[in-house]
Amino acid sequence: MATCPTCSKSVDEVEDPGAAPYGNFINYYTFNPPENRLSLIPATLLRDLGHNDSREEDTLILDVGRKVHLLGFDLDETLIRRAQQTSPEHSNITFMHVDITQDTKQLQDYLRQHCCTHFHLCLCLAVTMWVHLNHGDSALLQLLSHLASISKHLLLEAQPWKCYRSAARRLRKLGRSDFDHFKTLKIQGDVAIHLKEHLEKHCGMQLIQSFGSTSWDRQLLLFRKKDISQQRL
Repeated sequence: MATCPTCSKSVDEVEDPGAAPYGNFINYYTFNPPENRLSLIPATLLRDLGHNDSREEDTLILDVGRKVHLLGFDLDETLIRRAQQTSPEHSNITFMHVDITQDTKQLQDYLRQHCCTHFHLCLCLAVTMWVHLNHGDSALLQLLSHLASISKHLLLEAQPWKCYRSAARRLRKLGRSDFDHFKTLKIQGDVAIHLKEHLEKHCGMQLIQSFGSTSWDRQLLLFRKKDISQQRL
């Protein structure tokens, strides 16, 4: 799940595949294999959250899933086309071109289509930094607030501050302009702690599990929507 304005170049035309300014890498999983995350997440996660195959209710996951209705979205249309071409034909899998910082109507339409008000699980993996660098502090917090508003559970992987510096350095090395907001960001340091505080204090969510950190030192944090009685405490 990436977010960026319409790119002037497709991901295939980026000079350095490690310097995609919006996180829309053409070869992401060659240098950050899925196992870096999957090895930390229990295979029984959905069942542990109360969703199993015996339930009549559909399970909706935003971004990834198993025997569920899966919606994956990205701002980069080229990546969406590639996902549609390489993923197996399956009626439960949908890929959608969405910029979540601009338009969320399509997500709401998808929920209504399945007669649901929330996704049962939303995965926000290695996305927050790109929203933050390109759109600033307020957009980052708005992203989290929106995901929390449409999700019962949220699995968050936030890039640490050292990744911000590396991303900015890669752009400068290519002679490109710096990220619009990099030098004015107030949310710095331990980014995951800042995001946790926002989700718990302002979004009615609580941290229920930390699965540890990936080999890239990124924490995998699982949040759950508090029930109404807890939110009033």
